[in-house]
Amino acid sequence: MSPKFVGKEVTLRGWVYRKREQKDIIFILLRDSEGVIQITVRKGTKPFKEAEKLSIESSFIVRGVVKEDKRAPGGFELEAKEIKIIHLAERFPITRDVSKSFLLDVRHLWIRSRKMNSILKVRSKVMKYIREFFDKRGFVEISPPMFVSGACEGGATLFEVKYFDDKVYLTQSWQLYAEAVIFSIDKIYTIAPSFRAEKSRTIRHLTEYWHAEAEMAFADLDDVMKLEEDLLCEICKRVKKECKEELEILKVDLTKFKKVKKPFPRLKYEEVLERLRKKGFKMKFGEDLGYDEEKAIAAEIGGPFFIYAYPKETRAFYCKAYEDNKELVKAVDLLVPRIGELASGSERIDDKEELIRRIKELKMDPKQYEWYIDLRRYGSVPHAGFGLGIERLLAWLLDLESVQDAIPFPRTLTRTYP
Repeated sequence: MSPKFVGKEVTLRGWVYRKREQKDIIFILLRDSEGVIQITVRKGTKPFKEAEKLSIESSFIVRGVVKEDKRAPGGFELEAKEIKIIHLAERFPITRDVSKSFLLDVRHLWIRSRKMNSILKVRSKVMKYIREFFDKRGFVEISPPMFVSGACEGGATLFEVKYFDDKVYLTQSWQLYAEAVIFSIDKIYTIAPSFRAEKSRTIRHLTEYWHAEAEMAFADLDDVMKLEEDLLCEICKRVKKECKEELEILKVDLTKFKKVKKPFPRLKYEEVLERLRKKGFKMKFGEDLGYDEEKAIAAEIGGPFFIYAYPKETRAFYCKAYEDNKELVKAVDLLVPRIGELASGSERIDDKEELIRRIKELKMDPKQYEWYIDLRRYGSVPHAGFGLGIERLLAWLLDLESVQDAIPFPRTLTRTYP
């Protein structure tokens, strides 16, 4: 509520967020999409009987005069002159003493909470910041298909879907299709859902999540890292500046933003392996980093950083190998404390024969990727890109317990309801 409304009569509509009754006065917190405001209803006034009927989450319209009151949430209150009940809610099932699992069961109701309201507002703004970031740099937004004919990140995590008399899969990433588009528009991006049938139960895994992905022609791994640095710095700067109310409601620790400074540290995979061994991790060259390993290194670094030059067996078939060491590929992950990997990117193989060899090495069928191989037949160029998980980014930015809190209706290994 703005101070300009003090002393004026206004009409508001919303839901009962909290209600407190005293002998001669009823205090109601009205909740709407903007926040909450205290409504005072005095005994003997016309709306008092209607106010007595109101239950938690009942919807109503109230007319009254705005007053300044520093004791009230937000510093203002509305002295009611008239209340019109729209719908009297039944006993609301969410109380203070409920479990995380129960809140997921009733996500359709929990989404009304101030916590979820704030998260979803920041989510919307972050997507806006991402779009504006890419638009300013001359990238063009592209809409990828959700049904795909083959794997991008590995067949084990594909969701198979019956498609008339055939079978297809839900997309793991737009990347293969993005590589086709860069021959028409050389800098492109998307914000779209991705699907991975990973049987993981960590705080950072969903089976359906949102991906911000970028692909660039005439680009290398260094271009990818610089773009990711710029993007994360821009998002953090704008969230801190433009989401103050939401950050306060969510009680976010703002010190993390001070550690988001360019250039981010860059560590090679082999260097990370040595650091982990000193911490007691028994890892061999060629093993991929898991959540525990990433979390340990991220805690040591204390802010965003890159790990690059991974063994080829840990990365997807399309990653380009180093010229002087074919066992390592030009792939990079962006990591942050607590969450680990936020984004993953690479240079892509641009040579036809190298791509075919790699596909055969992994015992994949080249015929399934004939159209993708075509891109190396007709005007191939060096190119690179990355994908960033929106929910992981939000979980880190907002100190959320899990990525499940960063999306309206989370889908996991065990949850598709509601």
